Amino acid sequence: MRRAFAALAGLTMLMAAAPALSQTNTAAPAEEATKTIPAASPKASVETTTIGDLVDNPKTKAVLQQDMPELLTYDGLDQIKGMTMRDISKYPQANLDQARLEKLQKDLDGITP
Repeated sequence: MRRAFAALAGLTMLMAAAPALSQTNTAAPAEEATKTIPAASPKASVETTTIGDLVDNPKTKAVLQQDMPELLTYDGLDQIKGMTMRDISKYPQANLDQARLEKLQKDLDGITP
């Protein structure tokens, strides 16, 4: 009896979800043509851009390679990818003072899209 009830409940949930699962994007070609193109991504910043985003972008990674090559080979890089350069500058072992942050920001600002 319990098995039958559980099977019936599962079947009911599946049937209720079926319409949502079967829907597909059927936008007309005219609709597709009018979609807006996303704006260009904001400039990289030592204040707001995560280290992970800097490392994932080839252009900003090249700046890091030039200005902070030790960051790219840091054993704990995966653990700090959610932080910004400003965040890690608080730690003495980062060797990242205000002058170095400013230089890094200047070089990031020099990246052409």
